[in-house]
Amino acid sequence: MRRLGLVLVLAVSFGVLGSAVAQPSRTPYRVGVLNAGSATPNMALQAFRENLRALGWIEGKTILIEARFADGHTDRLATLAMDLVRLDVDVIVAGPSTVAQVARQATATIPIVMVGVGNPVKLGFIESLRHPGGTMTGLASLLPELEAKSFQLLGEIVPGLNRVAALLNPDNPLHDVKDAEAAAKLAGMQVVPVTARTPDDFPAAFATMVKAQAKAVDIWGDPVFSRHRATLIDLAMKAHLPSMFKARGDIVAGGLISYGPDFVDLHRRAANYVDKILRGAKPSDLPVEQPTKLELVINAKTAGTLGLTIPQSLLVRADEIIQ
Repeated sequence: MRRLGLVLVLAVSFGVLGSAVAQPSRTPYRVGVLNAGSATPNMALQAFRENLRALGWIEGKTILIEARFADGHTDRLATLAMDLVRLDVDVIVAGPSTVAQVARQATATIPIVMVGVGNPVKLGFIESLRHPGGTMTGLASLLPELEAKSFQLLGEIVPGLNRVAALLNPDNPLHDVKDAEAAAKLAGMQVVPVTARTPDDFPAAFATMVKAQAKAVDIWGDPVFSRHRATLIDLAMKAHLPSMFKARGDIVAGGLISYGPDFVDLHRRAANYVDKILRGAKPSDLPVEQPTKLELVINAKTAGTLGLTIPQSLLVRADEIIQ
């Protein structure tokens, strides 16, 4: 039997064919980590490691972790994923959607644990949440309901908001104009879909938003957008557009408000899937779970700069207020 290991592809990871899912037969098992972000700081990876320890796994003795980071360069993910596959791995934990897509293209035999993948059924990753089938399982996120809630939250902080721009990356499999339109409809608003692939596209994208008379911008989760958040925040402020992001780090950097799954919590829960698969469970038998913790973070300083007053109803609901 081949040497068995475990690969985690975290975060925001092309074709080895096969059908059988190998089960580990001896330790230490190899844990690979492929992350679209950077090695430090990485609270999500730390939470994953901590839960593995809590589940009885001892790093360096019963389990080995191989970490690979793309540092925001999504074009590196395929090479990094194949590197982990060449290590003869057992499981790939891939998230968010762009990373999971690369992991899925890298192997059809290694189990994949998704982390925060939006609508994995629509993407063709699984058959259903309850019965995933195939080699993929894990944790999904909520679309378009999550985006509709994002629009609604923007409406609470921006008086009279009825027209919102949605910044999408057409290279992201989950950035669908129809989903943006459906989310806006659920929130009772009009949406101005605007696309950008690289930072070179950002200035023109914001010029389009202003020309279309959008009064706020919802920046969808994407590795390119995360890597260049400072540029996006600067352009949004110059255009006087209140900005909605998906992660706390974007708000610490100066964005107005974020709402989305707690990825630290998702990666902590991903360890449960890893544990079950290492102990013999098949991914096809493990139902896909939804986020149980959504974070709302607001930057009070940014709100003040934009001349906005944060309603008390939002202040009491926020998980964190950045001063």
